[in-house]
Amino acid sequence: MRLYGYFRSSAAYRVRIALNLKGVSVEHVPVHLLKEGGQQKLPIHLLRNPQALVPVLELDDGTLLTQSLAIIEYLDATFPCPRLIPEDPVLAARVRAVALAIGCEIHPLNNLRVLNYLKGQLCQPKESVDAWIGHWMLSGGLDAVEALLPGDEFCFGPAPTLADCFLIPQLFNAKRFNVPYDGLARTRRAEQSCEKLDAFIEAHPARQPDAE
Repeated sequence: MRLYGYFRSSAAYRVRIALNLKGVSVEHVPVHLLKEGGQQKLPIHLLRNPQALVPVLELDDGTLLTQSLAIIEYLDATFPCPRLIPEDPVLAARVRAVALAIGCEIHPLNNLRVLNYLKGQLCQPKESVDAWIGHWMLSGGLDAVEALLPGDEFCFGPAPTLADCFLIPQLFNAKRFNVPYDGLARTRRAEQSCEKLDAFIEAHPARQPDAE
């Protein structure tokens, strides 16, 4: 299998964590989101993903999967140990809710193409863009996620789940944009637990071969 991604893409970061947790090896193929006007916009990548986004997981038979949640759901179905989505339907719904709160409510509003549109077409100054990032990442996002977490060792229970795969990349973005979240005790507890695991350490953007 091949994973097309970018070291700093939080969506690709999620999939790297899931692959590591399951012990699945893939070939990592970098797609630089800034070089050549954004390699994700090149015709060769648009054939992989018409949305011009990463990650893309290419299976051994050439099948192409897009969207980090869909990819991780596929991995959970085909490599079920360890499970990232619990069997219990209520707990599974709660885990998915946190993942979706991050992946659908927080991340899209701070994605590269959104920030570029704010700075470019809408001519917003850096101060306004920074305020946008801070609001939607914290008071418009992580504050609510904190309230959804039960305060376990990880997001839910004694082992990482889909929720942790989404949370850690989002916290990486918070640090990158200097958005403080020290007051989120449950979030910090889950983060500290994840930081001790090789699966998360090896998936970190700084550890990727295309890191700059």
